[in-house]
Amino acid sequence: MKVYNLACHLDHHFEGWFASEADYVSQQETGLLSCPVCDSNEIVRLPSAPRIAKRSSRELVPADQSTSQTNNSAAVSGAAGQSMVLTGSEQAHLQAQVQATVMKAMRELINKTEDVGHDFAEEARKIHYQEAPERSIRGHATVDETAELREEGIEVVSLPVFPALKDTLQ
Repeated sequence: MKVYNLACHLDHHFEGWFASEADYVSQQETGLLSCPVCDSNEIVRLPSAPRIAKRSSRELVPADQSTSQTNNSAAVSGAAGQSMVLTGSEQAHLQAQVQATVMKAMRELINKTEDVGHDFAEEARKIHYQEAPERSIRGHATVDETAELREEGIEVVSLPVFPALKDTLQ
């Protein structure tokens, strides 16, 4: 089993698991390999190496204690206004954590709501005017339908649906 670090042209990072190098190449050539966030087929394999950690690789180093800041590092403001320096690998790890958190939240939202499809505006009105039982719903609405709902005092939140959430692989 081969595990590769991959990224799309929009810099969404993710892992790909393949039976072999040939399997990876085959999937990329046939367009089967796509980003789980944006569904892009422009995927590149990122360099990776075995990791042998002597200390925690996720450790944040205070900026004033950093002896040198490379081009792959970035300064961020931490708790209580303390500046920290993140290396390239720490930035990638933080980005992966954020992506995982967003995907988890979206899955939870999908699991706790009813999909009413393209009848979203109609169903939202029925719930608002107590013509249908109150519940959490999700679906599709045009920009105009969303604006009309808001004008009627119906709270609506527009969220993107990531391709990875449309069809579950497992």
